[in-house]
Amino acid sequence: MKENKNISISTNNGKTVALIAYLTIIGLIAAVIMNNKNATSLGRFHIRQSIGITVTAMAAGLLRYVPLVGNIVGLIIGIVILVALILSILSAVKGEEQELPFIGNLFKNGFQ
Repeated sequence: MKENKNISISTNNGKTVALIAYLTIIGLIAAVIMNNKNATSLGRFHIRQSIGITVTAMAAGLLRYVPLVGNIVGLIIGIVILVALILSILSAVKGEEQELPFIGNLFKNGFQ
C-alpha cells in the first residue's frame, strides 16, 4: 500500500512541478529547484517548454523597439505565446508531455 502512495506522490509531484513551471519567472525557478530534489521526466519536459516560451516572449518583447512593424509583429507573436502558454498549462494539468505547436520541437531537447 505504501508503494502505491509513493508512486502517486511522485506522479503528483511531477504534475505540480510542471504546472508551477508556467507561473512567472519565479515559478520557473521554483520548479527547477523542486525538480532537482525529485526529478521526473514530466517536470523536466515542462520546465524546458516553459524556458522556451519565456525566451520566445523576451525575443518578441525586443521586437517592440523596431519602428512601425515591430509593434504589429510583437502583438501577433504575443498572442501566439499566450495561446501556447494556455495549451502548455492544460497539458501540465493532464500530466501529458505534449509539445507546443510549431516551436515545441525546438525546446524538446534544448535547455538541458
